[in-house]
Amino acid sequence: MADTWWKSHPHDLHRLDARVSSVYIERSHVDRDENAVVVINKRDTVRLPAALVAVLLLGPGTRITHGAMRLLGDSGTAVCWVGEQGVRLYASGLGPSRGSGLLYRQAWLVTRPKERIAVARAMYAMRFPGEDISACTMQQLRGREGSRIKKLYKAHSQRTGVPWSGRVYIAGDAFAAGDDLNRLLSAANSALYGICHAVITGLGASPGLGFVHTGAATSFVMDIADLYKAEYTIPLAFDLCSKGLLQERDARLALRDRIAEDKLLERIIGDIKQLLSPDGAEIPEIDVNQLWDEKLGSVSGGVNWATSGDPFTDAGLGGITPATMGEDHIAVIGPEFPDGVSKRMEEEGEERPEL
Repeated sequence: MADTWWKSHPHDLHRLDARVSSVYIERSHVDRDENAVVVINKRDTVRLPAALVAVLLLGPGTRITHGAMRLLGDSGTAVCWVGEQGVRLYASGLGPSRGSGLLYRQAWLVTRPKERIAVARAMYAMRFPGEDISACTMQQLRGREGSRIKKLYKAHSQRTGVPWSGRVYIAGDAFAAGDDLNRLLSAANSALYGICHAVITGLGASPGLGFVHTGAATSFVMDIADLYKAEYTIPLAFDLCSKGLLQERDARLALRDRIAEDKLLERIIGDIKQLLSPDGAEIPEIDVNQLWDEKLGSVSGGVNWATSGDPFTDAGLGGITPATMGEDHIAVIGPEFPDGVSKRMEEEGEERPEL
């Protein structure tokens, strides 16, 4: 079976909604054992069926073999190299299920004004619980958001005693302008963008197809990150500043701990799915080996159309009902490094070494 796994048809792969949404790995060695990914560290050995994982997040201190990467690629599992607890995205690999259903849905929504503003309103509704914004224009929504954030800054300033005179930053160099509080906000927001980017990429959506933001390669990343700034990065920056913790690393590590404590990864995954697929509407899986047709929509690829009839087939899963692992997010984290090593690395501001 292991020798022919690469020949699997996309229909044989588990659907995204039946997979564990994400598995985070830190301070461990990742290898392959037949059709399973094996995570090994000094404390545990964990086997994960590759076809039941949507996205693998590789944190600091992680090594992965070529065999494991090949299996994950054949299984349609996305792989992202991230900072601690998913903060910051450094690189990413293949998307899930080798299909583009979620991306098609996102593109369909963002290119139709009526549907696009509906998604934008849904995003703002997450930030204005209990308010009726169903008839608000984008200009009205932006005005409400600006007023809300202004009041939020003022409230946290009064709560912590940290003076606030307004948001200051320079695009492209977020840490070069403003006071200590502004630089902490920029650092925390940057880390939040990273984790949102990792989740979006892992789910197979486009980071660039935003509904509120537009024109940037990370427009959708900014859309999703804005859902959590009032709850995470803004109060965190004020708290750190009031304690005299003013370095970028302080903001990144503090946000990392909050993300792990509150299971924010799992929440972001659910929010993205809800925004792009409201009311649990099923997102169709697209067979990657298809050709576009102006009448039929799509037809099978890999066929000699000069001699064949009409091999157009349904791209459904034929009633396959795969088992699930019952969890939406799993973390496999190896034991801490010796105190002397961790302390030295922290003082020098470096990432922890590999095992």
